[in-house]
Amino acid sequence: MKASETAQRWAAAINTVTIGATAAEKGTRGKVVTIGGAKCIPWMSYEGDIGNRPAIALEVWDSRGETWPAGLQSLYGDALKDTVTWAKKAAEFGADLICLRLDGTHPDLGDRGADESVALVKSVLAAVDLPLIIWGCGIAEKDNIVLPRVSEAARGENCLIGTATDKNYRTLVASCLADGHKLLAESPLDINIAKQVNILAHDAGFPLENIVMFPTTAAMGYGFDYVLSIMERGRLAGIGGDQLLMQPVLCDVGLESWRVKEANAGDDSMPGYGPLAERALMWETLTATNYLQAGGDILVMRHPGAVKLVRDTIDKLVAGAKALAA
Repeated sequence: MKASETAQRWAAAINTVTIGATAAEKGTRGKVVTIGGAKCIPWMSYEGDIGNRPAIALEVWDSRGETWPAGLQSLYGDALKDTVTWAKKAAEFGADLICLRLDGTHPDLGDRGADESVALVKSVLAAVDLPLIIWGCGIAEKDNIVLPRVSEAARGENCLIGTATDKNYRTLVASCLADGHKLLAESPLDINIAKQVNILAHDAGFPLENIVMFPTTAAMGYGFDYVLSIMERGRLAGIGGDQLLMQPVLCDVGLESWRVKEANAGDDSMPGYGPLAERALMWETLTATNYLQAGGDILVMRHPGAVKLVRDTIDKLVAGAKALAA
């Protein structure tokens, strides 16, 4: 009996978004990173083009590196004490992008000011030539003070800046438009809020094709299946023709993976789960590779070993997709 044809042809494609600007684009980055472009369900190349390969960003914080788990501190060493050195280390570990978190601007975590953040961003841009994701502290009032100044300092570098929510989108939209950056739009676990934030940003003048969505992320075993289903619904709607869900997606893998008990609890408290060092590495790796199946376009990670394993997985998925399409 002949198997029936199951391939579908989709009406649209995920938007292509480029982050970074080289000298040719009047920036100073050594390369650019382009994501999106898929015209099919992730990796099902017999239905259409899989688009650009997912990119991997490594986290770099503006402070508090000493709060990272011991398993990560042993890998980064003294680099965690200085943001610029940390960024150089991330580049050595093979990151496609640097995700610079300005957590130290949070009122409860140092309350750093805009001047200090501007100086830091300039120093990181001078030290490494990778494209930059610049992530605020998550307090709208403080981000609305710091991020416009940071955006101006990075003008021309085509960074990805966020996060924009339905509460603070106006300030970030204005800054990113003025300084030529892409916008990271946050929508906590709700596909309708994702559309709403995109509508608000677009109504304020920001092009939908320059937005990357952040639907929030969960680590494996901690609401992961729910987040995955939100991403899958968004991807199906996007390639089905919904312009408000055609945006590439960022997954904050490292932050979520390294704060669960499986990545921190000692061997005695979790018998049968394997040594902590291997367990934590695999928790981040498996969280990331699972998000690849739902259409994750940027994976923000921490462990260099996990980066290598995930990059190898991406290589195999791309090769398999090419063979399937042949």
